[in-house]
Amino acid sequence: MKSRPGRPPIPLELRQFIRRMATENPIWGEERIANELLLKLGLRVSPRTVRKYMPKRPPGHARGDQRWATFLRNHAGAIVACDFFVAVTATFRLLYVLVVIEHGSRWLVRVAVTRHPSAAWTLQQLREVVGFEHAHRYLIHDRDSIFGRSLDDSIGNLGLTVLGRRRTARRPMRSANG
Repeated sequence: MKSRPGRPPIPLELRQFIRRMATENPIWGEERIANELLLKLGLRVSPRTVRKYMPKRPPGHARGDQRWATFLRNHAGAIVACDFFVAVTATFRLLYVLVVIEHGSRWLVRVAVTRHPSAAWTLQQLREVVGFEHAHRYLIHDRDSIFGRSLDDSIGNLGLTVLGRRRTARRPMRSANG
């Protein structure tokens, strides 16, 4: 008798547990279920394996979890995004420009310029964006070195949740879609 090619299947109890988790938590995707298995039970199962054993959706039915585009559409008014770019003056000096844009209206909420950007300066600019009205709940920023963990924690203290920043090590062959 010849053995089957590939990895052996995961235990039946684990397959049933994956199906149960997916059924009881319809907004969870394979990434979330794989992370829950690892963090809560110490079981390392790849998201691809989890997807293999999740219940199949009937054709034409929407996904149960919220896709990134859906999240952006649902929370557009509460999201601001910020980024830096460099401007060169006529005397060849570098100026760093921080731009903060509201996702829903696409209005520039803040444009600030400095010769020496720092985490403290950036936090002050974000404080002025948030203000007292507190209409914004989420912030999107890139992996610029100025946005370290301590700045993210301070941003959290302002009542903003930082979105889209992955804390994992960079993988050079990673696809553009995540």
